[in-house]
Amino acid sequence: MNYQVEEIKESEYQEVVDVWELSVRATHHFLKEEDIAYFKPLILNTYLDAVELRCVKNADGEIIGFSGVAETNLEMLFIHPDERGNGIGKLLLAYAIKEQGVTKVDVNEDNKQALGFYERFGFKIYSRSALDGTGKPYPIFHMQLNNNEIRN
Repeated sequence: MNYQVEEIKESEYQEVVDVWELSVRATHHFLKEEDIAYFKPLILNTYLDAVELRCVKNADGEIIGFSGVAETNLEMLFIHPDERGNGIGKLLLAYAIKEQGVTKVDVNEDNKQALGFYERFGFKIYSRSALDGTGKPYPIFHMQLNNNEIRN
């Protein structure tokens, strides 16, 4: 399928959060159930309004992946677990770099798949934080794109 990147409307926020939760449950095995419950309303009520949102939809018009960008930071990139490996993450990341000027991303240290994904695109770790942005004990790697060059 030939996917396109689209803007997300506020009326689609609940669908975005549903994709976020499915994606997190499939990839963030280090998170506790109470952490997911903590973040879910924050995503819906605060975080989505703080970023420029883009998505990819399937043939039925359902959101199957989305990204959120603030300034030059990729703050969110989540793909529906049934759609992983279909190039949606690559498409959203390439769009974020080229069209939205993304040069940085933070990745959970325990999310090895995401770390490898960003490294394949030329991102390199430049620092580490012991706590995530909310003060929870999930170490974060801060990554920066070298040479603004996309590599596959």
